[in-house]
Amino acid sequence: MMLPAPRRGGQGQTRPRSGDHLRSLPTTLIRTTAMEEIEQPSRPGPREGLWAGVRDGMPFALAGLLVSVSFGVLAKPVLGVPATLVMSALVFAGSAQFAALAVLASGGGAVTAILAGVLLNLRFVPMGIAIAPSLRHGPVGRAVRGQALVDASWALANRGEGRFDIPALIGATGVQYATWLSGTIIGLAVGSALGDPKSLGLDAIFPAFFLGLLAAELRRPGTRVTSALGAAIALALTPVLPPGLPILAAALAAGVGRRR
Repeated sequence: MMLPAPRRGGQGQTRPRSGDHLRSLPTTLIRTTAMEEIEQPSRPGPREGLWAGVRDGMPFALAGLLVSVSFGVLAKPVLGVPATLVMSALVFAGSAQFAALAVLASGGGAVTAILAGVLLNLRFVPMGIAIAPSLRHGPVGRAVRGQALVDASWALANRGEGRFDIPALIGATGVQYATWLSGTIIGLAVGSALGDPKSLGLDAIFPAFFLGLLAAELRRPGTRVTSALGAAIALALTPVLPPGLPILAAALAAGVGRRR
């Protein structure tokens, strides 16, 4: 009589075969996990993000081209060619540049014009804080990439949950910077042919520009009262204060109101 073969694993138990643990999982769960791994999109590399930013920033760049042409035309009689080019190259902020130019064109001083531009650009402080966690570079690298921070690019590079696509930010800003500087040069070139900007009604761009900013703020529920009060303060103080000071007073009052 033949004896039965001994079982492996001891205690009368067989060793589990490879894959037995998967059979204990629901089939639906296995299929779902596999499909998630297959369908998960790959994160774009720096080059892809850069070109995506260029593509997305193009509409804003074309709009900025038109605005910068008008800035070059209006700034030439007030600042001259070199100062206008330097301002567009270094400041690169339409609202701040038009604010400073409006102060100087109305007879205000340089200090008042600079303060008006600084107050309008204070919005970049919280925007810079927001993108800081996405800047994984040294101090110099962070400072250089931070120069690409402009309104439209900040919004385009926002990926939600505090994440920002820095290559996309740089790409969107790069194309906008190129058209902004080019538009300023075009405005300086055609300004002489146009003659006095006031004869063409181009001086209306100053109030129209700031009315556009005001209208945008009035559409936001959280800023309606503050924006309306700032506009009222500027209108009330314009007849009694030197040029430029009403803008500063309105900006300071609006800033205090927003903090509260």
